Amino acid sequence: MERTGQVVGRRTSGIGIALVTVATLVGASACGAGGSDKASGTDAKASGKASASASPTPTKPAGPPMLLDTITPQTGTTVGVAMPISVIFTNPVAEKARATVEKHMKVSASQPVAGAWHWMGGRRADWRPKTFWPSGTKVKIDADLKGVSNGNGRYGVHGYTHTFTIGDDVRADVSVTGHTMKVTRNGKLVRTLSINAGSAQYPTWDGTMAVIDKQEKVHMTSCSVGISCDKGSPNYYDLTLPWDIHLTQSGTYVHYSTGDPNPGSGSARGSHGCVHLSLSDAKWFYGQVKQGDPVTVTGSPRGKAPADNGYASFNLSWSQWLAGSAAGEQTTAQL
Repeated sequence: MERTGQVVGRRTSGIGIALVTVATLVGASACGAGGSDKASGTDAKASGKASASASPTPTKPAGPPMLLDTITPQTGTTVGVAMPISVIFTNPVAEKARATVEKHMKVSASQPVAGAWHWMGGRRADWRPKTFWPSGTKVKIDADLKGVSNGNGRYGVHGYTHTFTIGDDVRADVSVTGHTMKVTRNGKLVRTLSINAGSAQYPTWDGTMAVIDKQEKVHMTSCSVGISCDKGSPNYYDLTLPWDIHLTQSGTYVHYSTGDPNPGSGSARGSHGCVHLSLSDAKWFYGQVKQGDPVTVTGSPRGKAPADNGYASFNLSWSQWLAGSAAGEQTTAQL
């Protein structure tokens, strides 16, 4: 069953980030997690302090404040080569103001990288490099928004700074038809795992999805993602499953399933859209990956996951990415 809806966030543990996605997500959740979509806590809250005023008396603000809800990655973290910088505003930024806002969100790196911002609706802007980040790159975003207008009567009141590091280049390449997942680290094959992906009725998203987060256990229900709320249906499930790698906000995971304990071409059992591993392989893979590592799925008839369905920015070509940018391509400042 297909659905369209706004998702405003989900908090998860494991890597420990809170993703806030404000764009409309198209497509049913593959094997979704139950529970509220509301973000909680402050894991990915934009950090930064208001600059002290040099005036002895307070000045009248130009208008209501323009604030950031979240910036990911969290400051101080180490992430994968496909991780974008994702900035969520508390209020929509008008199209006429986006080029100015982009120019005030400066990205610096320890080695020069070409990249650009891309707007996913009025409240979310992501910055990604043209190609994957080089492993070992140190990155900084300075969102100096004090006094900057959002074009809708709101003005920034302070700045935000996040720094993070690009870790080892860990990638997973999933072949739906071959029932395999090849895991590489810094260009070298580490292991080939047996997998099952989605069924003909519930195919897995194709394309490259950067890991959103991971959890040791996730409660998954068919009702929460619009597949089935009928306990008598063969597609009904209500399970808590281990070693879960989160790929899309609509509910795609790489994980172990008790209903498919020995995946591979021999079992040929399709999932509801997730990628199934054996218990031992799922635990091993869980220990290998981090937020931002790319998982690329090929051979599925569903098509590529939308760029705003989690962190699937590399599913857009560079020209498509630039079409959503107000200020265009830029090269990072030297960090």
